[in-house]
Amino acid sequence: MTSIQIANAERIVALAAARAWEPPPPIDYLKFAEEHIVFSPRESQFPGPYNRRTFPYFDEILRALSPDDPCRYVTLKCSAQIGKTAMLNIFIGGTMVMDPCDFLVVHPTEENARRWSKLKLRLLLRGTPALDAIFPEKSRDGGDSVFMKEHIDGLGSILISGANSPASLSQVTMPRQAQDDLSKWEMNNAGDPETQADSRSGSIEFAKILKASTPLVMPGCRITKNFNDGSQEHPYVPCPHCQHEQVLEWENMLAELDEDAPDAAHFTCVKCGTVIEEHHRPQMLEGLKFVAHNPKAANYHRSFWIWSAYSPLYSWGRIARDWLKAKGDSAAEHVFANDKIGKAWETRGEAPPWEKLRDRANQSHYGRGTIPAGGLVLTLGIDCQADFVACQIVAWGRDFRRFVVDYIALPGHISTEGCRQKLNDLLQQTWKNEAGNRIALDVAAIDGNAWTEDVWDWARRHPRHRLMMVRGGNNDNAPRLARVKKERNDRTGRLLKWAGRFFNFNASIMKMALYRDLAKEDPLEKGGVAFPRGLDDAYFQELTAEHRKPVKKHGFTQWRWEKDPAQANEALDTMNQAEAAATKFGVRGLPDQTWNRLEADRESPPPESAQGDIEDLLGSTPVRPAAVDPRVAQRPRVRKMRIG
Repeated sequence: MTSIQIANAERIVALAAARAWEPPPPIDYLKFAEEHIVFSPRESQFPGPYNRRTFPYFDEILRALSPDDPCRYVTLKCSAQIGKTAMLNIFIGGTMVMDPCDFLVVHPTEENARRWSKLKLRLLLRGTPALDAIFPEKSRDGGDSVFMKEHIDGLGSILISGANSPASLSQVTMPRQAQDDLSKWEMNNAGDPETQADSRSGSIEFAKILKASTPLVMPGCRITKNFNDGSQEHPYVPCPHCQHEQVLEWENMLAELDEDAPDAAHFTCVKCGTVIEEHHRPQMLEGLKFVAHNPKAANYHRSFWIWSAYSPLYSWGRIARDWLKAKGDSAAEHVFANDKIGKAWETRGEAPPWEKLRDRANQSHYGRGTIPAGGLVLTLGIDCQADFVACQIVAWGRDFRRFVVDYIALPGHISTEGCRQKLNDLLQQTWKNEAGNRIALDVAAIDGNAWTEDVWDWARRHPRHRLMMVRGGNNDNAPRLARVKKERNDRTGRLLKWAGRFFNFNASIMKMALYRDLAKEDPLEKGGVAFPRGLDDAYFQELTAEHRKPVKKHGFTQWRWEKDPAQANEALDTMNQAEAAATKFGVRGLPDQTWNRLEADRESPPPESAQGDIEDLLGSTPVRPAAVDPRVAQRPRVRKMRIG
């Protein structure tokens, strides 16, 4: 006899209602990380399952990202090498598994976004079984593309975008966001990308928006502004000796740094004065806690700061060595502050008064047109104008020192034969140094941003290892020097002829560094700038012509270099071009052996026999110049700026 089971309709409805009304499990990103995140040797120095003891400073940040915390914004201002990518992966992966929804990930550019999707996100999805099951990789599936990853059951998706693409930041509503490398975001055609991205979550009451980045330049640094707007939470750790809680500050390490023993870098307890060494770090990190310096903002915006001294990915000795390598080079110190300390570089937007630089030059121990002792590499910066070509010759030495040799203006346009011949002669010219040797140019750089075809027509006749075409940019996060990618004619599509010789240089960073270095009173100091006697006032006015000022655009403040329209700035431009040439030569990375060889080759006195022959021909008695102290005043010589 067959029995038929009849379902109890009321019971089914009750069970369904109970499931619907049952509160969801708590969103615990820490638990998710420990259960699901496994690092491969390819992506981490600590392969294997996620270990909270390795990155204890992420615990509180991940708690802040949970829906249990009322804050809407979570900001992380940090140095490089602290594991930021791992934290971002936990936030994305944990959301997709525990609380699936639409998730927006924004990078500075679409190219950055594409690279992250292919290299980082794909590794996360394929290497995490819980994610691999809900994001199957199907090349023909519309739900799986470089910029879009869709949850297998349609409950959520990951949209990847570039801040430079306003179209990808429109017409979408996103309960969760991660804005990565925020300091590097630039204005796009529709305005401020950060405002555009934030508005994508505007209609979601309990949205979570993570903003993470190393800082760049203040004023104007996005991540620093967000940190200051938030709770400003600093990492306090207990002293291993007296248990006094304190923040590990770079200035504390620097105060007692022994340059001869960087691996002995340490901190000193601010209370008991006892030395805190690196082997104490694991013990201290166990007691780490974040303390808000602006607690009133915590309910809406929690912001955190962490730097490499807390990270197991970076040793204290390595931090010290990186500082010693950068010390004295303002541009390198800028990078150190951002990438190692996790703090914005306070820019010098104003140069010292030009009169002060002129007076310093009047006290110089060397005259215009000569190379002083220590100037071992010679570069030339060339800037083309409508009726003249400005040229500046600069010598470079150890410890990032620079010595202006001369500044001249050649009449005529770069397209005229007369002007080109004078430039040809200048490239072949040599300059006498303090040892009596004649030194030729090592590298020259000519601005190719204006009259590009004319510049190329002249430049192509000279070896590219000695003459480069350059173009300045004012993007604070661009590299100091980078080869221009292959460019094509907009109309014909053909590859432009000069693509292999052209370089972009970061004029903004160079100006910041130069203005800091100009403020150094002693030209023999690391990074010092020396001037010869004989330069007229116009040179110093041009060198200090620009100022970094706030500019309002689409309601957002940007910081840009500007000058008075009536004031020329060719001395500043040619200084930057000469520095671009020096950077290509490699002056910032030359080993001591190379400097020693240059010094031996270029500053050894010429043979006495050779001197005698020349003196006999001239019918004169040799007179060896007496050593002059650089700080002894001498009367300046007058010399016109333009030559025929």
